[in-house]
Amino acid sequence: MGVREDYIYWSMVKELTTSYDYRVITIAEGHQEIWLETDRDQSFPVIRLMRHDIDWTNWLKRDIERTALNGEQIRKQLYRRPLKALNIYISEFAPVDDYDYLIREPAVNNKAAIHTFIMDVSKYEQKSEELQRLLDKRFIFKAPDDDIKEGQVAYIKQSALSASAQRVKKEQELFTVGKPFFTYVFAVLQIAVFFLMELRGGSTNSLTLIEFGAKYNPLILQGEWWRFFTPIIVHIGLLHLLMNALSLYFLGILVERIYGRSRFLLIYLFAGFAGTLGSFLMNANISAGASGAIFGCFGALLYFGIVHPKLFFRTMGANVIILILFNLIYGFSVEGIDNAGHIGGLIGGFLAAGIVHLPKSKQPARQIIFAAATALLTFWLLQWGYDMNGTQGSAPAGNESVAAQVAQDSIADGEEVMAYEFFKNDTEAPFSFFILENLEYEKKNLQTAEESNLEST
Repeated sequence: MGVREDYIYWSMVKELTTSYDYRVITIAEGHQEIWLETDRDQSFPVIRLMRHDIDWTNWLKRDIERTALNGEQIRKQLYRRPLKALNIYISEFAPVDDYDYLIREPAVNNKAAIHTFIMDVSKYEQKSEELQRLLDKRFIFKAPDDDIKEGQVAYIKQSALSASAQRVKKEQELFTVGKPFFTYVFAVLQIAVFFLMELRGGSTNSLTLIEFGAKYNPLILQGEWWRFFTPIIVHIGLLHLLMNALSLYFLGILVERIYGRSRFLLIYLFAGFAGTLGSFLMNANISAGASGAIFGCFGALLYFGIVHPKLFFRTMGANVIILILFNLIYGFSVEGIDNAGHIGGLIGGFLAAGIVHLPKSKQPARQIIFAAATALLTFWLLQWGYDMNGTQGSAPAGNESVAAQVAQDSIADGEEVMAYEFFKNDTEAPFSFFILENLEYEKKNLQTAEESNLEST
């Protein structure tokens, strides 16, 4: 009993999943209700199939209302925009009482509009043609007859569910391309460098930070270009290290699994460089930390969301966007956070992800465009940064004030020798001559102090 209806129900599920790229997003216990979704059909991106022999209109009315409510929940989860869905009932007969008023207009719940169609199997030929016109799709399964066996239905059901399971497996494979390695490498490097800094003089000591590669504009201007990269593994204080290490652990593992080891390495390093570049452009203070590179992981996830938007929002999209916004707002509202580095890292990670793209999915034209745009933007920003910060003795006052703070901190900590070794190499900044004069004077080296004074004037 109901074998013909079951045959049509499962044949439609199989046809939509195998021929028209729909996937199962939810299936009720007993498999009598299935919701399907696709990103390749704008007319009805969501279809709900219900296998139920409808007797009376009251049941139909309640179920349409429930379907509209569920449709709104699916819209919020997957689309974030108005949703047009088709609700199909496969029933042996149409309701015995009047029901046209229920299906004449779509049932609307907020931004979800649910259009209803009743596949009256007693009028299969007529209803099948109407449904195919409505969907603008051609069903190739044969019309059911009285000889349909339950074994045939079971075979079609298994084929339909198997096809859906294969698609789910294929989507899951997108998150398991690589096995994390460099995430752990960078985490270990951060911790190791932190302990070395603590032994050397403290991770909050200005001279120690500079010695271990923190971003310091005057030295970058003198040619120490590697300071665009070394801040990635340098941290200021234990709390800073712990926060970035935890963020790297959770985000880095996810991104490395999606992009693979080599792609992750390029994304992470370029995002770290871009974060330092952003700080170099907008902030004269000493800065360090993996925050720019970590924000680059966010940028890589956003790029994944552009390539696979439905999967992105179905799995992590909302959380990723909320975390980005929260961290940026927090960065702007709290003093001492280098938000320029965060934004630079976010953009850098996105651009690097566009260059390497996703594994097993080449997009040569897109990758070339991303590479060219990134190269031009990087070159222009570097030129602008060097010109703005000043070269050949024209460093702005911001850099001078930072040098003053470095000197005061080092001398206050009794690190006159380190300060002397550091500032004697900083021959372009006027403030450095002032420091050298005082240090030389304290060392009773009056002749050198006089020479420094002559050069500074």
